[in-house]
Amino acid sequence: MPKTMSQDEKYKMMTEDPIPGLIGRLAVPTIISMLITSFYNMADTFFVGRIGTSATAAVGIVFPVMAIIQALGFFCGHGSGNSISRHLGSRDEQAAGELAATGFFLAFALGILLMILGLAFLEPLSRLLGSTDTILPYTKDYLRYILLGTPYMTAQLVLNNQIRFQGNAFFSMVGITTGGVLNVILDPVFIFVLDLGISGAAIATILSQFISFCLLLAGVRISGCVPVRVRNVRFTAKRLREITGGGLPSLFRQGLGSVATTTLNIAANPYGDAAIAAMSVVSRIMMFANSALIGFGQGFQPVCGFNYGAGKNSRVKEAFWFCVKVSTVALLFASILCGILSGHLIGIFRDDPDVIRIGTAALRFQCVTFVLSGWIVMNNMMMQTMGKTLPATVLAASRQGLFFIPALLILPRFLGLLGIQCAQAVSDVLTCILTTVINRKVMGGMQDEEGAA
Repeated sequence: MPKTMSQDEKYKMMTEDPIPGLIGRLAVPTIISMLITSFYNMADTFFVGRIGTSATAAVGIVFPVMAIIQALGFFCGHGSGNSISRHLGSRDEQAAGELAATGFFLAFALGILLMILGLAFLEPLSRLLGSTDTILPYTKDYLRYILLGTPYMTAQLVLNNQIRFQGNAFFSMVGITTGGVLNVILDPVFIFVLDLGISGAAIATILSQFISFCLLLAGVRISGCVPVRVRNVRFTAKRLREITGGGLPSLFRQGLGSVATTTLNIAANPYGDAAIAAMSVVSRIMMFANSALIGFGQGFQPVCGFNYGAGKNSRVKEAFWFCVKVSTVALLFASILCGILSGHLIGIFRDDPDVIRIGTAALRFQCVTFVLSGWIVMNNMMMQTMGKTLPATVLAASRQGLFFIPALLILPRFLGLLGIQCAQAVSDVLTCILTTVINRKVMGGMQDEEGAA
């Protein structure tokens, strides 16, 4: 376990340590956290899938609610975390403390509101999400327990991000990975040993999330992070504006990701179950690969926030370009390997010739443009951490929203199934172009700031 540092020691580390080693130390725990989270999500799907088709469908139907929970948590967590790192960089610990408390309790309050509304309208909500008469009982059983855990699930995401943005990724990793591993262990116990069925899967999920919540709450204190205190809550226009500015890109990213998944399923529907299954498997594989990239970028964010807040724009640029170069090289090798093994990777999830055929083509299309993701993601993370709300929100919305959804609606009209298979690649190219345009403007603004200083 790394030693606990004072705020002065953290400031010195963030603003003076050599960039490559600093980002490496911060990124390793976040990469591990993201990979384990992605893995246990796949394992959760595997265990529920053994109950039956209707149970599996119910978990998919509840996914938009899970996406809303994550969107609220990331909105408050990224919104407060980004601002905390900048305020610590400018040595304003009072403002950082107010943001930590406000972000945490805002997320908890939003979670309580979502829980009450969801439980009050459980059956209408289940039908609205797409439940049929046969799926409805499973949906209600699963959703009921998930809603009960909503308040601390949203708050847990806030704690995770606040700890990470203060340069304590190790403590964040412990909380997240412990919950992830526990969920994998409890799923088969509750589902099969205790014979709780799909309710057991939901109970395992919320219990694991509660353990993570408790560990992260303890991690705030142990790691020497800015404490979360009720007396520091400030629901003022200024603090809410800061949280909104930093969290809006995440809200758009999560929300549009949910809409994009629904649109993909609808677009693939005319081509049969094999097409839907194939695109679902491809999405799962790419999500796993993207989790490592996002974890690496999360190691960059506290460095960016501290140094931007301290007025050290040259270190922000150095860290940004270091991350772009490393991620691009890593993604190039990953894309080549994934392209070669694409058929085998699809077959791991579903041994069906049609699924493998459709999925292999789609995965290879995405491998061609996957190398662009380092440039796209690092720009988005830099702008969000610096508090550049408009450009960060536009970039967050572009890949899965502004370009991907229209591509899914337009390309199949001319290319049929091929249009669905290549839609994400087309979206990536267009997003890369937009990212380059916005990057030049933001970098130019940073140059002007340095000149003025």
